Amino acid sequence: MQLLNKGNALDVYNDNVGVRFQLYNSLFTALPFHKIEKTGILLTLFLLHCEEGYTKRKSPIEIVDSFMATYTPNYSEQEKKDILFRFIQFTERQVVLFDSLEEAAFPILHDLNGSGSIADLKTQIDQNSQDVALQKKLEDFQVRIVLTAHPTQFYPGEVLGIINDLAIALKSDDAAKVNMYLQQLAKTPFLKKQKPTPFDEAKSLVWYLENIFYPAAGLILDTMKDKFGTSVSEENPIIRMGFWPGGDRDGNPFVRTNTTLKVARELRAGVMRCYYKDIRAIRRRLTFRGVEEIIQNLETIFYNHLYGDDKSVVISKEFLLTELRTAKKKLIELHNGLFSYLLDNLICKVQIFGVFFATLDIRQDSTLHGNLFKTVAEKTDLLPSNYTDLNDKEKVDALLKIDQTISADIFTDEIEKDTLSVIKTIETIQNESGEEGCNRYIISHSTDAHHVIEVLTLFKIGGWQRNGLSVDIMPLFESIEDLSNAGEIIERLYLNPIYRAHLKERNNIQSIMMGFSDGTKDGGYLMANWSIYKAKEEMTKVSRKYDIDVVFFDGRGGPPARGGGKTQKFYASMGGNIENKEIQLTIQGQTVSSNFGTINSAQYNIEQLITAGIFNDVLHKKEETLTEDQEVLLSELSAISYDAYVDLKERPEFLEYLAYATPLRFYGKANIGSRPSKRNSDAKINLDSLRAIPFVGSWSQIKQNIPGYYGVGTAIKKMVDKGKLDDLKKLYQESLFFRTLIDNSEMAMKKCFFPLTEYLSKDPKYGQIWALAYEEYELSKKMILMISGHAELMHGYPTEQVSIQLRDRIVLPIATIQQYAISKVRELESQGISSSEDQEIYEKIVMRCSFGLINAGRNSA
Repeated sequence: MQLLNKGNALDVYNDNVGVRFQLYNSLFTALPFHKIEKTGILLTLFLLHCEEGYTKRKSPIEIVDSFMATYTPNYSEQEKKDILFRFIQFTERQVVLFDSLEEAAFPILHDLNGSGSIADLKTQIDQNSQDVALQKKLEDFQVRIVLTAHPTQFYPGEVLGIINDLAIALKSDDAAKVNMYLQQLAKTPFLKKQKPTPFDEAKSLVWYLENIFYPAAGLILDTMKDKFGTSVSEENPIIRMGFWPGGDRDGNPFVRTNTTLKVARELRAGVMRCYYKDIRAIRRRLTFRGVEEIIQNLETIFYNHLYGDDKSVVISKEFLLTELRTAKKKLIELHNGLFSYLLDNLICKVQIFGVFFATLDIRQDSTLHGNLFKTVAEKTDLLPSNYTDLNDKEKVDALLKIDQTISADIFTDEIEKDTLSVIKTIETIQNESGEEGCNRYIISHSTDAHHVIEVLTLFKIGGWQRNGLSVDIMPLFESIEDLSNAGEIIERLYLNPIYRAHLKERNNIQSIMMGFSDGTKDGGYLMANWSIYKAKEEMTKVSRKYDIDVVFFDGRGGPPARGGGKTQKFYASMGGNIENKEIQLTIQGQTVSSNFGTINSAQYNIEQLITAGIFNDVLHKKEETLTEDQEVLLSELSAISYDAYVDLKERPEFLEYLAYATPLRFYGKANIGSRPSKRNSDAKINLDSLRAIPFVGSWSQIKQNIPGYYGVGTAIKKMVDKGKLDDLKKLYQESLFFRTLIDNSEMAMKKCFFPLTEYLSKDPKYGQIWALAYEEYELSKKMILMISGHAELMHGYPTEQVSIQLRDRIVLPIATIQQYAISKVRELESQGISSSEDQEIYEKIVMRCSFGLINAGRNSA
């Protein structure tokens, strides 16, 4: 935030969010809810009852039971359950109101022209006379934002629309509309009746592309051209969008080739709708001879393409740019350039989005490729019959000898058949939407060079020629072990002449994906981030050795434990020893709505990412992210943290505790996403098959958040005991990389509330796990404050502190209700009741609480 000091910032936040929430919430309280009136009044009493109960160290069961005895003594058991559902329903809508107020206040709370903005970049470039360096950087620098459909937000599309409209009404203080939208919220279901399909998820995200990213990205590129002129290359639009729903097959049994093609066509149709809308608006202004005819012709072409039968004109990016530039030239020559800014903006959008809107990435697990080639070995003579027993080099050699196509008919397994069939679909998408419509294939669990060569061969047997393959093959490194081996694997690929020839055709660029989520689940917070840093450093070194431009694609989740948090600061901290040719990252779940939910917030956060990448090379010119001594210190910290985390997760009660205390085992029953919570739906829950989202999400819902800090306190304490406190303080002050790690860990801890689960400390089996988590939380807090010199967590983010506190207070009732319901399920199961109406009701309560809890925990806060 700019221009506001800490005190002023808090005052502005409280005036525009805190006070207004109380005002509009009072209107909310009077809304009628089904069956039970005065729900809001009872909920307020329940919140106070919860707060008082936790100060007296009562359990959620004691708190709920005593509330019912005090305030609803004459209610039947069914009526008591019913009021719990009403509390959940009411709280969900309070969260929406709070979200909308924060979105409406965004331009007031953030200086859109301050630090990290394009305007600020312009000032610094001019002051430091770095125009030439900027022009060189902008020749190929890009920010790619990839939207994913991971189930970390539970608002159905109808509610997303209301949030958007409500924020607009709040921004303009239109009380009548606010009241009307609040009533609409009261009547609109928040619960999805059926699991969304991958196509449903895609359509929800296309809404964001059309309504948020399309105008915001166009505005940013237009602004950059205005500020920096010819330094902005016409060949490089700087911003790119990516897309996973419909292409991400990793563990999702519902994604098939027909879905992939359907989603690609929906993306193309979406951007066509946007262009048509803009062209119609432009035509109202450009009513001049010689220009009007071009715009009118474009309008007709788009209308026929979207709604008519005449699709004889092929709409391509090149065609659109030619027509729009011709119109602009005539406008300047004949009409003094009147309204030319309208054409400039549309040209920027076409440069960014082409006719594909967002590049549809294909992702599949390496195990499934292995299964496919095992079948090839069994049913053809193209591979040795003992293919699966060969070592990595032998597999690579055998694969590269294949020189013919294979029919999908040889496969009886539907996933194997689809894995081959999608290869043709990629070609179809490229023919319809251009190469950028679908030109990236990501391999999960890449643990050896042959996993990449299997995909190269997959394209060969799928009908593509190795020469001219217009697809980037991207290994994904996730586990701590895989990250440590990444440099060696990449070097083996570079040394392979056939793969090297493929890279030459791809402009000697190797894209590599890094998985933050599974790394944290595998090795803990510090070790995951440090392993990714070291892997990037090593792969940068290897790539430069072979004259390859390496591009890192970060699979960042929402919360800090999954690589989220203050993301732009990580990129701003990178020095010259880690390649930053591009910034690529995934955006998912509530991160989409919290960081990119409005045009203002999207513009602000995209600009922050752009300038973070540019500042490193053009202004800071820092040769290294960390000094040698700092690397040694961070390596020691990470190793100690890793040992502490592994000691916890390898305890036999660890996973059982997750199933016992959290909503983890209920994830699969919720209509929250199209994919299961485990990669192998038939397997018993274990850390290898368990996805990072339910793992991290489960810890967050019980307000313990251990993936975001566990081991940090132990590591710092051991280093302090070695006499390295001053070194740690110096590291914190001098290294933005380390400071950002700590800042994000503080955010995870700020969202903790151990009184919610303190009753578990008395459990004979799981009490030790709770105690270890709490002790590490207290130690981490103490140690972080010691090295930072601050008096409180998140000292530098006052408004985010208040946001977390207010959100946590809103959802405290449903956090309590969720623990109450989980306890009731356990109680029924201990009585040998595994299936009953009561159990079904309590399980529904658990998952309904999950929706509100996760929606409220927006990652920007």
